[in-house]
Amino acid sequence: MTSELEHVAPDVETLAQRLASADYLVDEGLATALFLSLRLPQPLLLEGEAGVGKTEAAKALATVLDTPLIRLQCYDGIDAGEALYEWNYPRQLLSIRLAEANDTALTEDALFGPEYLVARPLLRALQHPGPRPAVLLIDEIDRADDDFEAFLLELLAEAAVTIPELGTIHATHPPVIVLTSNRTRDLHDAVKRRCLYQWIDYPDARREVEIVRRRVRGASESLAVQVVAAVAKMRDGDVQKPPGIAEAIDWLKALELLGVDTLDAAAIGRTLGSVLKYSEDQDVVRATGLESLV
Repeated sequence: MTSELEHVAPDVETLAQRLASADYLVDEGLATALFLSLRLPQPLLLEGEAGVGKTEAAKALATVLDTPLIRLQCYDGIDAGEALYEWNYPRQLLSIRLAEANDTALTEDALFGPEYLVARPLLRALQHPGPRPAVLLIDEIDRADDDFEAFLLELLAEAAVTIPELGTIHATHPPVIVLTSNRTRDLHDAVKRRCLYQWIDYPDARREVEIVRRRVRGASESLAVQVVAAVAKMRDGDVQKPPGIAEAIDWLKALELLGVDTLDAAAIGRTLGSVLKYSEDQDVVRATGLESLV
């Protein structure tokens, strides 16, 4: 596995170039964090505002590695059944009935064997056959609770999980683990100690223009510049949910589809829902004056 990753990412600069070829532009700090995560190897925790490209980093990394992206979307109340595994109870019940019909014995060990196990994202990532490791994206971990964070510690530290009926399962090809957080709450120190850490901030205007134009092929540079400038003004305003790069891309796509060549107050008014997803924020911007965004 090490030789495979060395071939793909022999150094930070090569990894950055290959990510750029997958239309994901990185600065030196993020490129270095991704490189170290691959080569140490060690899980990587990405934090930042919503829409700055944390999830896209994992997707681009999977593209560069030419390996599956296995995504676990966290939410309040998520548990091992959704994240790791569950038993196929209908199949177990069928086996019990067949054993009774044939008057044969069915031991508990047989009933709780691997063939009755339904693998969820974490287990699928550990069992990935290779030759390159899968990229395991644990998305928005801040939405889960403290108990789920504690549940993840074994996976993060040892690339292994323990299933009571089967014992500890170790990964043959330990996955590349990327965790993301919008920082709606602080994560436990035990999680952070097991991870590399990188904060992703909004890029400067020039880089953001390049990013949105890569994602909206055919968009004019002048319109992309106007969109990025308007989005920056929204972020500096009093909106509760500042628009991220993802919203800038959505907005540019909408304007291109409508045939808008130049951003003006009328075009902004027609498409404001593409960039601001809360009515309260739209009200704030409209009260300030749409002309101020031009």
